[in-house]
Amino acid sequence: MNVTIEGKTCELQEGKTILEYIRAFGLDSDSPAEKPLAAQQGGEVFYLGYTVKRDSNYKLLHFADEQGRRVYEATLSFILIIAVRKLFPKARVIVQYSLGEGVYITFKKDPMLSDEDVALLKEEMRRITEANYPIVRKRMSIRDALDFYKRDGQLDKAALLAWRKFSYFDTYSCPDYSDHRDWFYGELAPETGYVKVFDLHRLGDSLVLLLPSKEDPTVAAKYEESPRMLAVFEQSDRWGKLMSVSTVHELNRRVENGSIRELVRVNEALHEKNYARVADEIIARGVKAVMLAGPSSSGKTTSANRIATQLRAEGLDPVMLSLDDYYIDRDKIAPGPDGKLDLEHINTLDTERFASDLALLIKGEEVEIPRFNFLTQRREKEGVPLRLLKDQPLIIEGIHGLNPMMLGDIDPSSVYRIYVSALTTLNLDDHNRIRTTDLRLLRRLVRDYKTRGASMETTLEMWPSVRRGEARWIFPYQENADRIINTTLHYEAAVMKSYIYPLLLEVQPESPYYCAARSIVKFLNYVLEADIEDEIPPTSVIREFIGGNSFYRKAD
Repeated sequence: MNVTIEGKTCELQEGKTILEYIRAFGLDSDSPAEKPLAAQQGGEVFYLGYTVKRDSNYKLLHFADEQGRRVYEATLSFILIIAVRKLFPKARVIVQYSLGEGVYITFKKDPMLSDEDVALLKEEMRRITEANYPIVRKRMSIRDALDFYKRDGQLDKAALLAWRKFSYFDTYSCPDYSDHRDWFYGELAPETGYVKVFDLHRLGDSLVLLLPSKEDPTVAAKYEESPRMLAVFEQSDRWGKLMSVSTVHELNRRVENGSIRELVRVNEALHEKNYARVADEIIARGVKAVMLAGPSSSGKTTSANRIATQLRAEGLDPVMLSLDDYYIDRDKIAPGPDGKLDLEHINTLDTERFASDLALLIKGEEVEIPRFNFLTQRREKEGVPLRLLKDQPLIIEGIHGLNPMMLGDIDPSSVYRIYVSALTTLNLDDHNRIRTTDLRLLRRLVRDYKTRGASMETTLEMWPSVRRGEARWIFPYQENADRIINTTLHYEAAVMKSYIYPLLLEVQPESPYYCAARSIVKFLNYVLEADIEDEIPPTSVIREFIGGNSFYRKAD
């Protein structure tokens, strides 16, 4: 039997780890960009401390890879946590959200976190990474793990373990901090010296753990102010506390005792109040146009319609418009370097025509709105005439809605801009967040399967391209919004699970999409299914994905 790594091969040697083979092949590197963080075979990711036991062919994962970044983030979080345990033993660290090129972390400590505390933490983390301690993975039985976490006071992990289906549990420890054992759903790097590039930024009693810059991994990313995004995080935290459902354990308890039905009602009511407040702001501003944008599976269509409904309740008659109708004929779009059309590029839209039409509409003049035919991939010869009356605000939906290019010379203050996204609301435990990306992918998988009959692998194959488009054309403009709306429902994972969980389990380790499928399976393993579809209103955002959304019904 042989072991092959990045094309280099040698005979399998008993008891040797992937990391030992990497070093024997001369594939290790001191460069943060080139340092291997994990290994991948087929679609399966392996910890580099894994002992190779069979014929294997590995690809190495680095920070530039999606899975590599996940390993880097988890390892850095682990180092932050053990540093906190040493310096502030009574403090509680909760890893919560992705924020820019970092991770937003709640830090509960008495007295409150100070700049001096952050300096001490950074110094201790630097000492740990420079010491290059081994990070040891140990498999424990569920019983032993439960006993350990209860004794150690990590009740969040003990509560989560009660829902684990498997008889074992993999924990990580560092010899110099052997009293602490942690768990992350995903792999860690084999040594602390693998994650030397980082920084910490204090936000009151919270931290942003900054990862290496994507443009230059040799330096830490800079913190960028995101007041609107932070306001949404704070709102989600308040809602979680209000409904007593901030973790998967709390959600499962709701499913188990039947109170999830009440959770659905309260959660939907909070969303409705949110849409009503947005409508009130639009009216107060007196704008004639509302631009609404967001990434894939964020619930843009439902959000646009719910805002329109709230405006109608105030006596207005909003008009809906899609940026899709401003697509340029497909045969007039130049292909990219790979020979393919990038349909998410802003150059696929007639931005000049849109800006001109919008300016005229705001002035009260009539324009002809183009109609794009997706069957012929061309614009129809005749458009639709439109003139806005005094009580008719225009609601415009499209992924490029917040891009300044869409407005041309129009005064931005004459337009109300909304960014819609599905931001994570649940944690597995204090140190394991459910990623927004995974939640949106779960929504997309359910919708594509339900409405298009698409297989799991079909949707998983296109997801990286979708993500690249979002990173380039949507995320950079999210803080341009007047309001950010989080469309995630605290109960949705319990509903979504029943639709595709068995199908995700069918994706095999040999598949190149196994990692992406497993990212969702791993957190769904802890979630109890809830058969409560009869409780979900037809205007709910979740209906956009599971079906039954009344906004999609055609009038008789």
